[in-house]
Amino acid sequence: MTGRRIHFNTAGAGIPAPAVPRVMAAYLALEAEVGPYEAEALHETELTSTVYARLAELVGARPAEIALFGSATDAWCRVVNRLPVPPGSRIWLTPYEYAGNLIALQLLARRRGCTLEVVPLGPDGELDLDWMRTRLDDRVALVSVVHMPSGAGVLLPVERIGAVLAGSAAVYVVDACQTVGQRPVDVSAIGCHVLTAAGRKFLRGPRGSGFAYVRPDLRDRLEPGFADLHAADVESLHRFRLTDPTAARLETAERSNAVTLGLLAAAEHALSHPGGPAPEVIDALHDVVNAAPGARVLGPPRSRTPIVSFRHERVPADRIRAVLAEDGVTGWVALGSHTPLYLAAAGVDRFVRMSAHHHNTVGDVEVFARALRRAVD
Repeated sequence: MTGRRIHFNTAGAGIPAPAVPRVMAAYLALEAEVGPYEAEALHETELTSTVYARLAELVGARPAEIALFGSATDAWCRVVNRLPVPPGSRIWLTPYEYAGNLIALQLLARRRGCTLEVVPLGPDGELDLDWMRTRLDDRVALVSVVHMPSGAGVLLPVERIGAVLAGSAAVYVVDACQTVGQRPVDVSAIGCHVLTAAGRKFLRGPRGSGFAYVRPDLRDRLEPGFADLHAADVESLHRFRLTDPTAARLETAERSNAVTLGLLAAAEHALSHPGGPAPEVIDALHDVVNAAPGARVLGPPRSRTPIVSFRHERVPADRIRAVLAEDGVTGWVALGSHTPLYLAAAGVDRFVRMSAHHHNTVGDVEVFARALRRAVD
């Protein structure tokens, strides 16, 4: 294969925004030239202020409400494990829950003696909000929602869910890994207490980066946990004192400054180039898969998002991916076990996932269409 590769795997990891590798390489070169601590001092403003401001702007928050982590999973688990969940309470999640989040919820439920409850789907595959309205009570302590699951590609109505939960005792947590960077995300409009996101996906930042938004009224109610020395002082043998009132006190002090600056560059790129793929690209991607003989799209039939997942009745997913790669098209073979309550429960094991971003064109989709026809003929 020669020529340009067509990247349809942003749901896995996006092609870094143009400034990201340049900024990271320049910073590592500076560390080698003047020393790591010295390079950090030269970029103090970007590392301690600007990156928080840009990420906050991206999700409609304030800088003090943002914390940086090594991944979205790290962010999600670090916050959720400290939530004030009373013993014996109810935890709601959806059938689209990500497996990593579900493991953390299972452990939390075991520790606290809580009940895990799955919000059902209606016949059209949409979340049953009436079920939520009629069953919401003071025992519902935590509601976890994945904004757009990586396997099914459906967009969940997080703002409408927030309206249902408004005024209740429930802490509302949104996993926005697949939406930050490709569509508007506003934590005030959503009404969530926590929102987590990855740097490497539609935000087009470096791997090893993620962040969390934590609403101030929840931040002050989080259960005590480890605080690193950038956020706490040890006062005696048995006592330490928090010195950082912001969400950054949830972080650890040591991190890759090159990655942090890469994440900043990605956030600035997303702010200046907002939005995901053009609607005609999304439609074309879905139309190609729907028209392929023997292919079946996974997810609600009316769902049209930049993530299209499918199986073929005869051709294994790995074979399809290999043929696409021969024609310069990058897709991915994803696992149903990563969305266990929806895909694995339906008997889905391995499947092909294609995901577009704003750099993809209808011409890219046409190349994919020809390669897919060759793969399944």
